[in-house]
Amino acid sequence: MENVKKCLILFVEYLQIEKNYSQYTIVNYTANIDEFSVFMQEEGIAGLDLVTYQDIRLYLTRLHQSKLARKTISKKISSLRSFYKFLNREKLLTENPFALVSLPKKEGRIPNFLYEQELELLFSVSDLNTPLGQRNQALLEMLYATGIRVSECAGMKIRDADLFMGTILVTGKGSKQRYVPFGSFAQDALELYLNDGRKKLVQNTADSESIFVNSRGNPLKPGGIRHILNELVKKSSANLHIHPHMFRHTFATHLLNEGADLRSVQELLGHSHLSSTQIYTHVSKDQLKKTYMSHHPRA
Repeated sequence: MENVKKCLILFVEYLQIEKNYSQYTIVNYTANIDEFSVFMQEEGIAGLDLVTYQDIRLYLTRLHQSKLARKTISKKISSLRSFYKFLNREKLLTENPFALVSLPKKEGRIPNFLYEQELELLFSVSDLNTPLGQRNQALLEMLYATGIRVSECAGMKIRDADLFMGTILVTGKGSKQRYVPFGSFAQDALELYLNDGRKKLVQNTADSESIFVNSRGNPLKPGGIRHILNELVKKSSANLHIHPHMFRHTFATHLLNEGADLRSVQELLGHSHLSSTQIYTHVSKDQLKKTYMSHHPRA
């Protein structure tokens, strides 16, 4: 639909320039709006200004019938709500029917995390005499030591790491930056990799910035990190299903279980809202209950 396309172009420019959103986020917003545009065509809705609350209820019903997760539906509706809010701001539309729609409640799922014994298995499989083994060890240690997102890890530059202070400058969502400390295990692994393995991997390339590179010396991408983790799991013979975000969950869970305060963990994770961090307190409560049941005389 022509008017949707024109409005979408303006919206994408707004997300890029004013909101400074990542390309990944913008692609998802665009896909959600395109999907709704197809629904409008199917229902014979000629313009964005003609969408009613009843139309949105029908659209929600279709999404639920597709058996999508509540979180996925919430993201789609949130994208459309932001789109309409932008069009209201630019005075291209006067109403926002999506403002009347309440988002589905999120499932209260506790995030999966790794136990210390499982981590030790993974930390023991890399051959530190090889460049790739050194890289893999540094990758594991940094993911666990900092709790950074896989996209943040893939984007790290050598200039971001302060080995003297033991901190890394992390560029997160919306290009927001934060400093995250890391411990001696991560520091030792990173120093070995940077001083030895990485130099061998990049000797035939022009890359002089990215910390983590692939076997050809090119910057490692998020998909490459996932592949590396899967291969390490196979080598460890551990019966685990690991995704990179699990290290982030593990980082937060272990900190809280050891007594770290929620605000500090929020800062380290780069969460804008404390509610995003609070999901990890459920795991901590389970740990507290286990401790109580094990040690209280009248438990």
